[in-house]
Amino acid sequence: MLNRHARGFFTSLFTPLARWLLKIGVSPDAVTIAGTAGVILGGLVLYPLGHLWWGSVIVAFFAFSDVVDGIMARLQGRVGGWGNFLDSTLDRLADGAIFAGLTIWFFTGGADHAIGSAAVVCLVLGMVVSYARAKAESLGYQASVGIAERAERLASVLLVAGLTGLGLPPVVLFATLVLLALASLVTIVQRVAAVRRQAMAEANGAGAAGTAGA
Repeated sequence: MLNRHARGFFTSLFTPLARWLLKIGVSPDAVTIAGTAGVILGGLVLYPLGHLWWGSVIVAFFAFSDVVDGIMARLQGRVGGWGNFLDSTLDRLADGAIFAGLTIWFFTGGADHAIGSAAVVCLVLGMVVSYARAKAESLGYQASVGIAERAERLASVLLVAGLTGLGLPPVVLFATLVLLALASLVTIVQRVAAVRRQAMAEANGAGAAGTAGA
């Protein structure tokens, strides 16, 4: 939802940068890889050291590479399977780094196992949300539904984790992670239901066609 509403604004904002990067010979793939490396730096280096504010700032900064590389690919007319595959694969690494970094910190120096556990649940359910869509599309179905898409999950956790690093009570981060976990679970159910409806309609249509042919 958030990504669809904001897409036009961020496309206009980052198109000049995308044009400049192409002009100096930077490829969309290079931007994708560099962006993922930056997110991993923030998630798996700064978060485990307790630098929640700066970790969130670094992750948010490099997360915008997701917008820039897409614009660059479209400007080059290279929108296709490879770029989509690379982007989706590295997105899973980036998401894992963010929640894993929070888990490590709160199970160690952060000393809040409730938050650490909630981060683990968010990590697992977030991966299932993404997998459900990818698997559905590989089978020819559509599953781009749900109340907790990637943009919403990242924006929420980065904002609250960063503010926690500035002194926001940790209980707010715990509540946010619990809500994200619930929203992810609802999204999984929504995607499973959407695919089931499509599969049943397909099966009924095939059955009707067979009966008519007989």
